[in-house]
Amino acid sequence: MDEAGVKTGGCLCGAAKYRVSGPLRPVVYCHCGQCRKTSGNFVAASSAPRDKVQIIGALRWYHSSNTAKRGFCPTCGGNLFWDGPGENISIMAGTLDDSTGLTAIGHIFVADKAGYVDICDGLPQADQDDPAITTMVKPEN
Repeated sequence: MDEAGVKTGGCLCGAAKYRVSGPLRPVVYCHCGQCRKTSGNFVAASSAPRDKVQIIGALRWYHSSNTAKRGFCPTCGGNLFWDGPGENISIMAGTLDDSTGLTAIGHIFVADKAGYVDICDGLPQADQDDPAITTMVKPEN
């Protein structure tokens, strides 16, 4: 964290960065086919209200459906954001400079998970999207 309550992150090459002021939602693992195709595996994503996320540098946005888009670095292709319905934007947890204090809270779209993935962590699982998981908020440690 740079300053109190601010987390930073960015892509591999450093061309696309961001700052988040305020708390992040705990991490949700998404196993949907789109997340698997954009990341090469399931995605681990936190989220924050859009107005608390400041994007620094250029992003390329790909409309992956009629309700959502994904933000990538145009230079290195780093997968940074998923922006869909609701007031939050999802932030790929692995792009945070410091993920201290974040914990995982569940898995969504497990009906689409890769055949080689065994989920053994005891966290809640949903075959599709589940607002009970994706909107769950736990305080940061």
